[in-house]
Amino acid sequence: MKLIFLGTGDVRQVPVYGCKCDACQAARADARLRRRPCSALLDTGRHRILIDGGLTDLAERFAPGDLAAILLTHYHVDHVQGLFHLRWGVNDSIPVYGPDDHNGCADLLKHPGILDFRPPLTPLMPFTLGDVEITPLPLQHSKPTFGYLFELKGQRIAYLTDTVGLPENTEAFLAQFDELEIVIDCSQPPQTQPPRNHNDLNLVLAIHQRLQPKQTWLTHLSHDMDAWLMTHKLPTGVRVARDGLVMGCP
Repeated sequence: MKLIFLGTGDVRQVPVYGCKCDACQAARADARLRRRPCSALLDTGRHRILIDGGLTDLAERFAPGDLAAILLTHYHVDHVQGLFHLRWGVNDSIPVYGPDDHNGCADLLKHPGILDFRPPLTPLMPFTLGDVEITPLPLQHSKPTFGYLFELKGQRIAYLTDTVGLPENTEAFLAQFDELEIVIDCSQPPQTQPPRNHNDLNLVLAIHQRLQPKQTWLTHLSHDMDAWLMTHKLPTGVRVARDGLVMGCP
């Protein structure tokens, strides 16, 4: 099982339109430093599962039959905007799973096209897609939001974005696992005031310290976080994800 980071940026992405900070200037000069909407692809070797649909070129990236399913963390535009085009495809049907949010985003639920929206998932109730067991994990955000724990043959990856901190039940659930890799929202560098809707690095490092995963990967990064990283180092066991990076596991 491997996780491919398709996008690692926040809603503004990197570079930010009109911004001349060091991080944005560097991203304009080097395409490898750009960050697209936060999303990933889980590849088990037998099935491919798209996590969030914020990329606007999904119809070019994936051919009919490529995706076993789409998992949505939540219905904010930057996580579903690519589905508005994909839904008008033909001769294919893609199961879509996510949290209980009857408002969805615009008319996506009302006019789903080829997107087969399944009944909302139940928090902390595992289910199976293909050969991987998936547990929806409640997160703290301005819309109903799930992270997901993926388990296959003793391998565990927790994908946790968008969130500010972790709910007690989610953290307690993850604390039971010794062999765990975490991918987590780290939108901002260390803040002097508690962040409102997304993690800053202080929150992430506190979660990393409590859960003691074998690796924590930062995603959903802003240009402010990238600018901070240009002059600071992260502790051992905490790494920065990049668009296109593959978390490969045997």
